[in-house]
Amino acid sequence: MIRGIGTQTWRVIDDNDPLPGFELLKETGFDCCDFSLNRYLLNTDLYNKRRSRFFEKSAEELRDYFGPHKEGAKAAGIRIHQMHMPYPIYIPGNTKEINDHMWNEVAPKSMEICAYLECPYIVIHGLKLRRYLGSEETEWERTEEFLDTILPIAKEKDIVVCMENLYEGAAGHMTEGPCSDPYLTAERIDRINERYGSEVLGFCFDTGHANLLGIDFMRYMTVMGKRIKVLHIHDNDGRADLHQLPYTFTRTRDNKPSTDWEGFIAGLRGIDFDGVLSFETAPVLSAFPEEMKADALRLIAATGRYFKEKILSLKNL
Repeated sequence: MIRGIGTQTWRVIDDNDPLPGFELLKETGFDCCDFSLNRYLLNTDLYNKRRSRFFEKSAEELRDYFGPHKEGAKAAGIRIHQMHMPYPIYIPGNTKEINDHMWNEVAPKSMEICAYLECPYIVIHGLKLRRYLGSEETEWERTEEFLDTILPIAKEKDIVVCMENLYEGAAGHMTEGPCSDPYLTAERIDRINERYGSEVLGFCFDTGHANLLGIDFMRYMTVMGKRIKVLHIHDNDGRADLHQLPYTFTRTRDNKPSTDWEGFIAGLRGIDFDGVLSFETAPVLSAFPEEMKADALRLIAATGRYFKEKILSLKNL
């Protein structure tokens, strides 16, 4: 049974006064949120070798900073269901200072923030290193090395770390990134959970990334099954990672969607998904005029309700 509809806090929540933003989410049809922790250290800054000082705050300072967010969400009736760790956690060619900061300070503090906000899931990116290390296997070895720095915290704090399917850009083309192969991904998640004796590792299915690579949604989701704990729902034109509303893009004049939403709905039904329909669509809110923010949020929430109704109707067949 679907347990809620959510969207990102990015471009909705004002850090100086979080409550009105959470109230807006509630008013426009949401009961959950994806807390945008990654906006406090942007990937664009990291790629340009710019370091944020935000995560140099002490654990106590970070709790004080996010205290109003925690209180505001509860007061508005919004459940913080998932969040996204800042990424990438390691960039080849970046300074050792920044890479060490991400690995040794940002990642563990993100886990502490997740626990403080009583958020059960945190999404991470696997390391994109195969072009530098020579193979997908060695890329995974480095990712697993990183996982072993945060999974003990996950086990202690009762958090599930969720990897997501990624793409990689090379010479103007989209190529497979970490977790593009569902069979390998499922085997690795199971093996790691067995090693930890606990469900510390799960999966986040990202519709936009899957669409860029032409992945068969239903097949992929069927293989992953109950390992899928959270979702990143968004749309694109098959060429760029645009994070727009579902049903925004078409391939033909008869308006056939460019993304396989029917396969997505059938895939969720097939695995009896019982989580939150969470939209990773913050760019939508900057595409519309500020005066239409509430209307845009209502449309996103309505799309979630539509998905939910379709999933339930398929179950009843």
